Amino acid sequence: MTLFRNRTDAGQQLAHKLSRYAQKPNVIVLALPRGGVPVGFEIAQALQVPLDIFLVRKLGVPGQEELAMGAIASGDIEVLNQDIVQSLHIPRHIIEAIKAKEAAVIQQRNTLYRKNYPPLPIKNKTVILVDDGVATGATLRAAIAAIRQLGCSRLIVAIPLAPESTYHELKQELDEIECLATPEPFFAIGNWYHHFPQTSDEEVCALIAANRSQPFINPV
Repeated sequence: MTLFRNRTDAGQQLAHKLSRYAQKPNVIVLALPRGGVPVGFEIAQALQVPLDIFLVRKLGVPGQEELAMGAIASGDIEVLNQDIVQSLHIPRHIIEAIKAKEAAVIQQRNTLYRKNYPPLPIKNKTVILVDDGVATGATLRAAIAAIRQLGCSRLIVAIPLAPESTYHELKQELDEIECLATPEPFFAIGNWYHHFPQTSDEEVCALIAANRSQPFINPV
């Protein structure tokens, strides 16, 4: 059984749940590329608010790259898991080297996706953070920590689906969470979409540009 036709459908359903934020001047939508952008676009268009990307890159432990010792995010924000860093005695210069490599990826993708559009300011904004689904929540948690460091006034996560356990964990950490479904057993995000292709870089660029060109988007 599928829950969503595609990411567009998921975004439209979430937009309906978030209608109280429509046309609010202090609200912005931040989407995690690439799959979160089509979902976020539908929300931003329906609410008539600005859309931007928010990039997060995992900092993997040397030799055990699948184990995250932290993450970096748009805005030169660093989030470290001090328990892992200290227990594995990872020196600062190693962290800096890995951070520099991942920061270069963030910079490259920022340039690719945004073109000439400046990042939206986050400080004192109500931020709606969007992805196309959540499994473990590791990337989303890094984004949450980074956005808070950047000084948002309120943070709402909007996701089509998540495992029930992840949803309840996130709910404790957030001002608000809109999650349309918590199917069990969860399996994988794509299982719950009828059509779930990879989102291309070109699509991300086109959606950001389409939102920024709307008459309701004022320079911020």
